[in-house]
Order: sequence, then structure tokens, then C-alpha cells
Amino acid sequence: MNIKKLDKKYVLPTYARADVEFVSGSNATLVDSEGKKYIDFTSGIGVVSVGHANERVSRAICNQVSKLTHTSNLYFIAPQAKAAQKVVNASGYDMQCFFANSGAEANEGAIKIARKHGERDGEIKRYKIITLNHSFHGRTITTVKATGQESMHNYFGPFPDGFVYADGIDEIESLLDDHTAGVMIELIQGEGGVEPQDKAKVQKLAKLLKEKQIPLMIDEVQTGAYRVGEFTASQAYEIEPEIITLAKGVGGGVPVGIVMTTLKEVLNAGDHGSTFGGNYLSTAAVCEVVDILDELKKSGDLEITSLMFNKVLENFYNNHKDIFTQKVGIGMMCGLRVKDAKTLTSIINLAKENGVMVLKAGRNTLRFLPPLTITKEEIDEGFKALESVMSKL
Repeated sequence: MNIKKLDKKYVLPTYARADVEFVSGSNATLVDSEGKKYIDFTSGIGVVSVGHANERVSRAICNQVSKLTHTSNLYFIAPQAKAAQKVVNASGYDMQCFFANSGAEANEGAIKIARKHGERDGEIKRYKIITLNHSFHGRTITTVKATGQESMHNYFGPFPDGFVYADGIDEIESLLDDHTAGVMIELIQGEGGVEPQDKAKVQKLAKLLKEKQIPLMIDEVQTGAYRVGEFTASQAYEIEPEIITLAKGVGGGVPVGIVMTTLKEVLNAGDHGSTFGGNYLSTAAVCEVVDILDELKKSGDLEITSLMFNKVLENFYNNHKDIFTQKVGIGMMCGLRVKDAKTLTSIINLAKENGVMVLKAGRNTLRFLPPLTITKEEIDEGFKALESVMSKL
């Protein structure tokens, strides 16, 4: 039985899969089961930050697997402590980390920290979490409710109480009250359409929340791990949140979620936990990925690659303003607004046929999340394929 028939028979149909099976890869290049090559402008939805089959990450994982993969968090785990140190140092914030297995789990942890922090001072029960409309924070019952997209709330209620949605940064202040435990936002909404927040407005909000002693929670699941140029988008926005969540690119392909927080005394033993979170395997990968990305940042190669990719993307956009209405994004988290949803679908489908992988975001955005290690040759080859796509529209 082939893989497609096997998948159809035994795997729940929760994904509208493209008709392709990848079997190998190298940096930003993928190879399918038929031997066809593709340029990957998605990096597994922002996950494979240092490229497919990165030799250093593969070596670190293999070395760790040959020793230990898991013992549980009842004991000290050396790569976990080292990964926490590397992540905190890269962020520049005075924080501690909790390790989970995904972005949704990281956001669950963030919400628990904010709510316990809100009850520490006594009589007033602070439990409300303010998020933004069009946000995306995960697929668990709690994080899907934190997500400001009503269509995602169908079927799965009743939900945990206490989530309030603001239409934008400007509206958040009017929603604050004595029951507000925290404000959770994405500095660039990824699934919502590659929508950057206004820096001055974010800084004003951060200042206001510090005055009111309400934790600012930044969901960096997609923007973290140098995706926007700095290790976190929070650094790029020049703010100091109380809680940051990471996942995706920080593991380079190995499942990991991280909650970072300045609120170090809130959670005690037994308040939160994860069987697999922070195990030897995932944190060994994190250590190597962060080292690689730190080196790219310090050498200037990260900035060179980002500028190169954006220059080619800008030229592509300028050549097709009959199709695209706007270029958006920061760093290597980019998008092109497409004139209508039908055209966007056609571009994505034709791109796959022509050997380049791209993504949809929101209702009308063509999204680009290439590996941060992508080469000039891969960029050129990918956009050459996209030019061929445009000629077929």
C-alpha cells in the first residue's frame, strides 16, 4: 500500500494535504518521492530555521540519541539547562524558561503564569486575558479560545472563561480592568496575514501595562529565533515583556516550546509540568540551533541573507502589481497581499507544480518563511519558478 492510501486509511483527515510526499532535503531544497526538487520558501511553516538536514543539528541529535533521549524532569537535564542559558542570553532579558513541546503548550504555560500572578496579591481575582482579533495562539481548548478568530471557535465549546478580544492595539487600554491578568499579542500576526503591529503603539502599551503591573505576554512562536532579525521581535520593538513564548524555529525541526518570563517566583513545584518538555533530544537540538543562529547574526550573514531575499521579493512584487497590492512583513517573515482569494489559491497550487513551496496567511496573503540559511542560488531558483507561475495566471 502506498503512503497516500495508508494515510487516508489510518490518519484522521485534519489536514488538506497537498499531493506530494517529501523524502529528503538540503537547506532550502526539498526532494519528493518522485525525485522532483522544490525550493522551500516555507521552512515547514517557520520551523526549519537552519535548513533541512542541517549537518550540525543532525550531528548534535545523533550524538544525544546515542546517550540518552529521556529520563523525565524529576532529574537534572544538562542540555535543558544549557539551552535555557543560550535562549536567555540571546534574548538579552533577565528571564527563566519552562520547556514544553509546542507553541500552543508554551502559550498555555504563559496563561497559567499570568493568572497565578494575578491572584498573588489577594482579594481581586485577576483572570482575564486580552488578545487581538485575527490572532492565532494555538489549537488546544484554551489557546483556541485565546485565538481571536471566531471561525476557530466552532464545535469545541464550552471554553474556559476570561478571554477578551481587542480590534487593535489602540483598543486594549479601554478593555483593561481590575480583573485583567495579562495581555497577549503577536508583534507580527502570522496566521492572521503577516500583519506587523505599529512599534510606537506597542511601546506605549508596554509602558501602560508596566504602570498597571499587568504582564505583557508576547507570542513569539513564529517571530522568534531571529526570524525578524533579532532573536525576538520584542527586542526589535524595544520592549521588555514579562512573558515571551517561543517554538517553531528555535528547535530547527525538533518539537519544542519555551515560556520565558521575568516572573520567576510565580510557579512552584507542581504548578505546571510536562513529561516530554525539555528532554535531552529537543534541548540538544535547541542548543545547536541557537549557536548556529547566533553565529549567523554576529557574522552579519543573517542580515545579508535577509536583505538579499527582500530585495528579490521587492523586485518580484514591483513586476506584478497587477496581482499584488502590497508587500508586508519584517526580516524573513514576509508576505504579498494578493488581489483576491482565487488568485492566491492558483499561485500556491501552480507554485508547487513549478517546484517552489509557498504559504497562505489570512484571507489574501502569500506568505514567505524561508530557512534563515537559504542561499542566493536557492533564492534565485525559487523566484525564477515563481516568475513562471505568474506567466500562467
